[in-house]
Amino acid sequence: MKYLLAFLLGVLVWVPSVQAAGYRIETVATGLVHPWSLAVLPGGGMLVTERPGRLRLIEPGPDGRLQLRAEPVAGVPTVLAQGQAGLFDVVLDPDFAHNGRVLLSFAHGRPEANHLRVIRSRFDGRQLQQVQAIFTSQPAKADTQHFGGRLAWLADGTLLFGMGDGNLERTDAQRLHTHLGKLLRIQADGSIPGDNPFVKRTDARPEIYSLGHRNPQGMVVVDGVPFAHEHGARGGDELNRIQPGANYGWPITTGGIDYTYARITPYRSLSGIQPPLVEWTPSIAPAGLAWYDGALFPAWRGSFLVAALVERSVRRVPMVKGVPGPQEVLFKELGERIRDVRAGPDGAIYLLTDSPDGRVLRVVPGSL
Repeated sequence: MKYLLAFLLGVLVWVPSVQAAGYRIETVATGLVHPWSLAVLPGGGMLVTERPGRLRLIEPGPDGRLQLRAEPVAGVPTVLAQGQAGLFDVVLDPDFAHNGRVLLSFAHGRPEANHLRVIRSRFDGRQLQQVQAIFTSQPAKADTQHFGGRLAWLADGTLLFGMGDGNLERTDAQRLHTHLGKLLRIQADGSIPGDNPFVKRTDARPEIYSLGHRNPQGMVVVDGVPFAHEHGARGGDELNRIQPGANYGWPITTGGIDYTYARITPYRSLSGIQPPLVEWTPSIAPAGLAWYDGALFPAWRGSFLVAALVERSVRRVPMVKGVPGPQEVLFKELGERIRDVRAGPDGAIYLLTDSPDGRVLRVVPGSL
């Protein structure tokens, strides 16, 4: 309780802030290089990944205010940081309070032969220890695009995460011999759940949970059901309700066209393909996903929050009985590419801005 109190007292005096109708945006930390993901620690601090390969700690200082520790967290494995490759997500183990485990996803290998890797480790407050690779995508891919990388815990304690299509041979997203263009599910130690949908097929990678994804960079579990969004090409960004074994269409169905303005496929829908829950054309470039059910913004409860890079906003997608309602565009006054959005345990909303001088921001009611 004393840590939470220090956290709440500290954030009330953060400056500078931006005031808008109904909310105030406070700066928590600056000077981060392309921050990618954020995890809130039980004591009120935060872990933040920087795409070049650093894990940073934001912690309560002597006066109770949150501050960015100058030195990065030690023990992070070597990361391939080139193009879109780098250090991606950070999540805490569901039993972090007792085991101190932290999981990271990142690009591993060489530009001409690289993988998505997931590791678990123990965080002792200053460094990562007992680092263990629990997943490495196969086969190796060339080029440094479309890694996916978001991680989320399912209700049964298994780990779900996305792998992009690599942006070279798009139809790999439809092929079961490769992890490319898939959502994948493993146990916390890297072993394969026996009920994965393709685990008994000799022609399939046993980690595959769903297929037909282009570049999934947002994932959240709501009442036990996983949801994920992914980048389209020129249009065709999608938010999907994820079902085991389902096919989400890329590249044989899409609402977008290629960057060259050529048609990718003549089909927007086909039998046997799961249609998107929400589609954005033109693209907003969805990059982070949260579910808001907090107390600070009652009108926003029951909504997805979608961080958007190109639109430089957060899209609020209210859900009513499983059906998306009219969307609201938030935080455009910042004029910033928003890489990630998180709903904090205090009911506040946290944003990461994607730039060489990136920031962690906190959104609270204007009257707080």
